[in-house]
Amino acid sequence: MALRKIVKHGDPLLRKKCDSVNVIDKEIKKLVQDMLETMYAAPGIGLAANQIGISLAIAVIDIQPQGKPVPLVLINPKIIELSGTLFEEEGCLSIPGFLAQIKRSAFAKVSALNLEGMPMIYTGEGLLSRAFQHETDHLNGKFYIDHLSVIKRLKIQSDIKKLRKKGNW
Repeated sequence: MALRKIVKHGDPLLRKKCDSVNVIDKEIKKLVQDMLETMYAAPGIGLAANQIGISLAIAVIDIQPQGKPVPLVLINPKIIELSGTLFEEEGCLSIPGFLAQIKRSAFAKVSALNLEGMPMIYTGEGLLSRAFQHETDHLNGKFYIDHLSVIKRLKIQSDIKKLRKKGNW
């Protein structure tokens, strides 16, 4: 396993829809292990492959229920059902230092392949629902800030631009 560098907002790869995974081989399994290690070290509760510079539809999530690791691996995830509403603070490993109140669905159902290539259905409420939506957004080239009003989004983007100019991004 190896820690990977997390790509930050502004990298064009983060705005592209990720490619589907067709074969789950040793390389994909190593990539998933690297993603988990990187996510835990960050620390974070989710990471999409494009956040480490790999344009493949893979996400890892671990909200650590009861304080114990329970990693989920989602390969080619698709959200198939959403319901309810949450309005909570959200952040992102690719936009470090920024948080915003984001409206998301309180419940999410996701279809994906697991690391063994088996089709799975995952459901989640609250934090897990938000994580499913957040990571799936990444794989489709979107950020959580895309759910903000134009004014709030532009403010964050302006602040990032200032940090970049100072060499702090």
